Amino acid sequence: MLGYQSSLVMYDEEYQRIVEGADKLLRESNAKSVFLVDRNGQLIAATGETEHLDTTSLASLTAGNIAATGGLAKLIGEKEFSILFHEGEKDNIHISIVGGRVILVVIFDQRSSLGLVRLRVKKASEEFDRTLEALDRKSAEESGGGDPQNPFAEITDDDIDNLFR
Repeated sequence: MLGYQSSLVMYDEEYQRIVEGADKLLRESNAKSVFLVDRNGQLIAATGETEHLDTTSLASLTAGNIAATGGLAKLIGEKEFSILFHEGEKDNIHISIVGGRVILVVIFDQRSSLGLVRLRVKKASEEFDRTLEALDRKSAEESGGGDPQNPFAEITDDDIDNLFR
């Protein structure tokens, strides 16, 4: 879903589940670091060796990478490329889209393998997707059943006019 505009409202319980899932993926895939980024380029969670990385730039560039390859996919008749892999001399980056809404980034080196990372990412993505679905349900309940992706959906023009009177 290329045009997905996320305004994730994160609750502590779901955030903790996401961080725990990222930590578990980091351990099980023997990766250097794991990031979750929304499609707008906002960092959701980061774990592992992150102290020497500009995580803000990494998040926005990753979202840009997904957007650019989405354009390439459309040019050849694909919906999107849900998995991207970049191989470097020392480090590799595995990027995947989780549930059409967030981007999962795994940075790994020779201590791991692409096969192991892909296997662990697949399992972790299912967990992240369940957590994000729970987050959507909770947001909908909190907002009285409105659009969970738009925190301003319940505000009317009259409300805005009354505010500035």
